[in-house]
Amino acid sequence: MLWPRDVLRADFLNLSHHFNAQRSIVRVPDLDPKYKISVLASKQDHCLFDLLYRWQEGRLPVDITCVISNHDRPKDNHVRRFLGRHGIPYHYLPTTPGNKREQEILELVQDTDFVVLARYMQIMSESFLKAYGKDIINIHHGLLPSFKGGNPSRQAFNAGVKLIGATSHFVTPELDAGPIIEQMVERVSHRDTLQSFVVKSENLEKQCLAEAIKSYCELRVVPYELKKTVVF
Repeated sequence: MLWPRDVLRADFLNLSHHFNAQRSIVRVPDLDPKYKISVLASKQDHCLFDLLYRWQEGRLPVDITCVISNHDRPKDNHVRRFLGRHGIPYHYLPTTPGNKREQEILELVQDTDFVVLARYMQIMSESFLKAYGKDIINIHHGLLPSFKGGNPSRQAFNAGVKLIGATSHFVTPELDAGPIIEQMVERVSHRDTLQSFVVKSENLEKQCLAEAIKSYCELRVVPYELKKTVVF
């Protein structure tokens, strides 16, 4: 069936008017420039190193401009060695309750397309979010029911939960309440040890974050109604 150009144009204009769309974007992954991102992480390495590995393997259409952390990793650490081999800068910015180093972080990420929080255990202020002005994607455990504070995996394990999960979402001023991009869950049971429980939880976090980034880069994530998304 032929779709004449003038009919195609009229159809898309009708769509744009219906949804009040101002512009459309089409990306061709093999031709378009990769997204420039910065990754922020704290002490835990599992999400950070998984992203680095996927980047090295060409599984994510991104270029990592730098890694920023409030945790000091020695130069012989596996993350630091990886970054050194690939020429990716590592910035250690220790934080305190009174100084989150947000201005310095802002200067480091200002030329990026979006930012990834790979288990960065700091709350980004509303002023930082406004100053950056672009999307920030976060990952956190989705243990059910919710366990707050330190060692959530141990708390959930001791409570005998049967279902664990992970959630990746956009960062907003309201803590952990931004539009959800991806969620994953897995069964656990009395057969699990604390170690196997933690491994399952961390694997979910890695997969969930990577899938959220991939969907976002492929323009398959459409936010709507403030706190919701459509993921194609």
